[in-house]
Amino acid sequence: MYDLLKTIDDPVALRRLERRELSPLADELRAFVLDSVSQTGGHLSSNLGTVELTIALHYVFDTPNDRIVWDVGHQTYPHKILTGRRDKMGTLRQAGGISGFPRRDESEFDTFGTAHSSTSISAALGMAHASKLKGESRYSIAVIGDGAMTAGMAFEALNNGGVADDLPLLVVLNDNDMSISPPVGALNRYLARLMSGRFYAAAKKGVERVLSVAPPMLELARRIEEHAKGMVVPATMFEEFGFNYIGPIDGHDLESLIPTLQNIKGLKGPQFLHVVTRKGQGYKLAEADPVLYHGPSKFNPAEGIKPSKPGGRKTYTQVFGEWLCDAAELDARVVGITPAMREGSGLVEFERRFPNRYHDVGIAEQHAVTFAGGMATEGLKPVVAIYSTFLQRGYDQLIHDIALQNLPVLFAIDRAGLVGADGATHAGAYDIAFLRCIPNMTIMVPADENECRQMLHTGLTIDGPSAVRYPRGAGTGVETVKHLAALPIGKGVVVRESGKPAGHRIAILAFGTMVAPSLDAGIALDATVANMRFVKPVDHELIRQLAQTHDVLVTVEEGCIMGGAGTACVESLLASGLSRPVLQLGLPDQFIDHGDPAKLLSGCGLDASGIAASIRQRFFAKDGAGEKISVAKLVA
Repeated sequence: MYDLLKTIDDPVALRRLERRELSPLADELRAFVLDSVSQTGGHLSSNLGTVELTIALHYVFDTPNDRIVWDVGHQTYPHKILTGRRDKMGTLRQAGGISGFPRRDESEFDTFGTAHSSTSISAALGMAHASKLKGESRYSIAVIGDGAMTAGMAFEALNNGGVADDLPLLVVLNDNDMSISPPVGALNRYLARLMSGRFYAAAKKGVERVLSVAPPMLELARRIEEHAKGMVVPATMFEEFGFNYIGPIDGHDLESLIPTLQNIKGLKGPQFLHVVTRKGQGYKLAEADPVLYHGPSKFNPAEGIKPSKPGGRKTYTQVFGEWLCDAAELDARVVGITPAMREGSGLVEFERRFPNRYHDVGIAEQHAVTFAGGMATEGLKPVVAIYSTFLQRGYDQLIHDIALQNLPVLFAIDRAGLVGADGATHAGAYDIAFLRCIPNMTIMVPADENECRQMLHTGLTIDGPSAVRYPRGAGTGVETVKHLAALPIGKGVVVRESGKPAGHRIAILAFGTMVAPSLDAGIALDATVANMRFVKPVDHELIRQLAQTHDVLVTVEEGCIMGGAGTACVESLLASGLSRPVLQLGLPDQFIDHGDPAKLLSGCGLDASGIAASIRQRFFAKDGAGEKISVAKLVA
């Protein structure tokens, strides 16, 4: 099994194969992707769709000397397998294993780290200019999906890249959102090869030279060419950017891909190749439902993904989706906005029930934020459902277009904190810090599912921007209450009182997901535990009260420490003129790699035992009578 694939440890070995061997290799590679992902979990549909394209690019181009930048990067499993990481696929997205995205520190073939969308053309363009400046001969290739082309950044790069008519740059549009229709057949293959060939390019230049003496005739010829190509391909827009458009061609047809890419290597200037692929190609279940098989957990390929059993704990995403439908039912002004994350953000049912109030703006986070602002000015109640890591892309709009004008937009921030297998690129580690410094913002952090529901409702009642940040995955198992009640703004609650006397009292100020483990740690240490609920405005009165009645304070959050919720508590103490030893616990000042979420939190000291151990190490000393707070450690 995998007889051909086992001989390929790098693209040099791939390029030694005969052309007739590439199709059997593609079959083996596709089977290997399916087999390995079914055992580890990961992205499947997109990778099954890029098998032939990956083979063709590495077969034709001299990688890694020629640079390939894969947009988003969740389509790079075939690339990883062909570039020396076949035997490591069993460790995919696991602690100590290989990443689900390209990483420069993982392989020289991963020329640029990509996990957020629409960055590839900019990066490849920068590489192309750098090679030109250094006098090095190499091609730079950006492989970008049709979904990623909805982002403004991609068009900013096209606008910049098309002005250099001698730049060795190729943009490959991997169009996997349409079926391979009749125009992408034999006739279109012929036209694509013709338009990418030297004869076509030379003839085009020759005609331009001849007609340049008569400008009206040259303009007429250009228009005729544009319309002739436009009858078969959508060439005009990309050629207006300065790129030579080629395609569309069948991205699963190696006999079309390879000659076309070989012809492109001989052309000068920016090239744009449009290939049509199919998500889930070769695995019927994924072809039929590419969304379901986009990022599955482990499953049996022979049986397919089984529907999850009813019952069990709700995810925070489900809580949000149910709340949004309930809120829209009660208030016709409520609208839902997502930047291309309908399923991930829990908006499937909302779209079905309220199609006129559902807006998927594509991979355009900047636009999503300002779009919501425009709605808010007209009296609507926009709710932007967005991942923490993607809100970073709309930060200027958040400040300038929303907060500065104090517009009532609610941000439902999913994937706050660590996210597990997707790793550092998708971790929501910074939203507390970057939101907290913005005037007019209200920031809420729920400790459980029901609190999340009530906080979302609270956000709709605030006459200004607000955010509710919640984690990926299931909650604590608390039942959600149908009735919606707004929480008092900026007020936390004490969930456990210490029974220790003065001189031995510890108060743990916990935020969001850290309330549950802090409560367990509080029981072990007999400490007071507060569910702070709000990061901004933080509960100054509660902090002052706890500081006056306790000897030490501990803040715990699932976010970066610098500028985070703990820092807000320290600032509150200083503003009150109070001085107490404070231990701030949170995510360390480093990027947290992929792995099991519970183990990652434990490694950061953010489980119950880790919180208790950090408190003991910082404040406790042992003597014959047992543990007690050490004055020497308080001063240290």
